[in-house]
Amino acid sequence: MIVDFQHHFTPRELIKGDPGDKLILHYDENGAPSYTVHSLLYDLDEHIRMMDVSGIDAAWLTSAAGMSADLERSRICNDRAKQAERDYPGRFIGAAHANPLGGREALKELNRCRHELGFQGVTITSEQDGRFIDAPELDPFWSECEKLGMFVFVHPALRLNHSQQFDGYDTARSVGREFSLIMATIRLINSGVFDRHPKLTVHMAHLAGGIASMIGRVRSYQDKEFWGTKPNARHGALPKHDFDHYLSHNMVFDTAGFCGAIGSVKTALIELPASRIVFATDYPQEIRAREAVRDFVRDIRALGPDGERILSGNVGLLLKV
Repeated sequence: MIVDFQHHFTPRELIKGDPGDKLILHYDENGAPSYTVHSLLYDLDEHIRMMDVSGIDAAWLTSAAGMSADLERSRICNDRAKQAERDYPGRFIGAAHANPLGGREALKELNRCRHELGFQGVTITSEQDGRFIDAPELDPFWSECEKLGMFVFVHPALRLNHSQQFDGYDTARSVGREFSLIMATIRLINSGVFDRHPKLTVHMAHLAGGIASMIGRVRSYQDKEFWGTKPNARHGALPKHDFDHYLSHNMVFDTAGFCGAIGSVKTALIELPASRIVFATDYPQEIRAREAVRDFVRDIRALGPDGERILSGNVGLLLKV
């Protein structure tokens, strides 16, 4: 069974106006491109056609409109994701949307998603509202997810806390988001989130921002004595186990975020175990054409046993049927 673990939609009522066949690009307060709106986001019939052409059995449905959003938008996305499950039996799997900084009401919504809607995972962003993923304010959220047995999908923030350095060339989206995911991975591990919540599973988007290409440097800087930061409470902080322990025990990575480039998947496999990678496309944002998704599936399958494990063998890491 092939499940697309990063597959997006936006409820029609959350899109202002009618985009028709146009792309509508939104910018953040610093003028950085933030999010592209188009009709494919709510045309679930076309999603199904793409999945049929590509051989994808089901898609785990998340909405950027509900990621770390207010309660009303979260509830709309959750209800529409559940409706998609009903309208297309067996083809869509709903994700919970609950703001990790939303307090008691957000945690109540998270429980509704788990107990009433039957969702097994929740989506959040890598940073938000001036806070990063290791902020102490998120600890009640991690505790609740662990208690509910829900995995957490960390999607790159659509609006970075500090986008000023990405002031041209669309770099906030092209590389800024990936940097945010790498930082989120390091922050989760070194802050002790997994030590405090050992049963927690975090699904990192985009192969953790392509962390494989940086992992040698990241590992080196875990030697706090060598780099002189051991006496510093913030920079010398270390988890209980070595860095790679958490990559192979608490974290799962997906193949989205590289616009269907198989070379990026091959690069990741040098450092990340195939046993911790799941298939994902980022449809219909970074990939929008049926044929492009079909070719991506073909290229992953051509990797042999690792490819088959990524396509279907690792589904159980996140979804318990």
